[in-house]
Amino acid sequence: MTTPDIGQRTLGTTSSLTVSTLGLGCMGMSEFYGTPDEQAGIDTIHRALDLGVTFLDTADMYGPFTNERLVGRAISDRRDEVQLATKFGNERNEDGSWVGINGRPDYVRAACDASLQRLGVDHIDLYYQHRVDKTVPIEETVGAMKELVDAGKVRHIGLSEASAANIRKAHAVHPITALQTEYSLFTRDLEDEILPTLRELGIGLVPYSPLGRGMLTGAVTRESLESDDSRATGRFPRFDGDALDANLALVDRITQIAGEKGCTPGQLALAWVLAQGDDVAPIPGTKRVKYLEENVGAAAVELGADDLAALEQAVPRDAVAGDRYGDMSTIDA
Repeated sequence: MTTPDIGQRTLGTTSSLTVSTLGLGCMGMSEFYGTPDEQAGIDTIHRALDLGVTFLDTADMYGPFTNERLVGRAISDRRDEVQLATKFGNERNEDGSWVGINGRPDYVRAACDASLQRLGVDHIDLYYQHRVDKTVPIEETVGAMKELVDAGKVRHIGLSEASAANIRKAHAVHPITALQTEYSLFTRDLEDEILPTLRELGIGLVPYSPLGRGMLTGAVTRESLESDDSRATGRFPRFDGDALDANLALVDRITQIAGEKGCTPGQLALAWVLAQGDDVAPIPGTKRVKYLEENVGAAAVELGADDLAALEQAVPRDAVAGDRYGDMSTIDA
């Protein structure tokens, strides 16, 4: 297929990292979204690199631990092409059981060493605190992350789902290159305080779930989710009951606009995220080459002021039904 040159974007101004305009979230290759398929995941990563999607995102908790190993195998002979991001802080046991959020400095150091080993690399390009540990001052956690930069194990540091106040505290200890948080046509609360803070401080934004966990692709129905898919288990209220019906009605509106634009609803939703600024590099996740290729096509979708206004009217910011997580307690606010 013919694909556009997706180009590059720069995250951060004080500690800058240049990444592909679109990244690839690798989580679903190992867990949460139906049956894992390791070879399909590796094939998808290889195809991503061929298409210029070089910003890869994983975390130690995915699997747990297996996703980092998968990514490491996939990039073993192409490391120099990749901007590699991983995360620590959501602590799990080998059997998958949940331990808790951990931001203690000794844990930060140990988690980094373990991730480097699983990934088979000598440095991580962007290392995130996955969730803020509310029992540990963020200055202590970021201080340990700074030590990893000084040691050459990490090139740049980031935060995920951090409040504006903690972003400021962290950035005062060491420049934060990027914040990873949920952002899409369905999730826009960060526009109030967090996004202005990022732009004031010169921090990039890496939106995860820019396709609303797949709902914005138009492919999700009540019948389409596997029984072991976390979206079918109540973990995400937007996929439950009346909320799902209400949200799918919004997707129908997006699908209509996409048809007028000559693209898929998923491409339109990604194009909307990309249009929010050159400091924004979303990481749509997939474990299938065909969906990767569809996502890459979003880079060719140009949205003018009229298109953006039509989307604002079709999906008012507060129209989405249901919280984005059933348990919002781990989100820093």
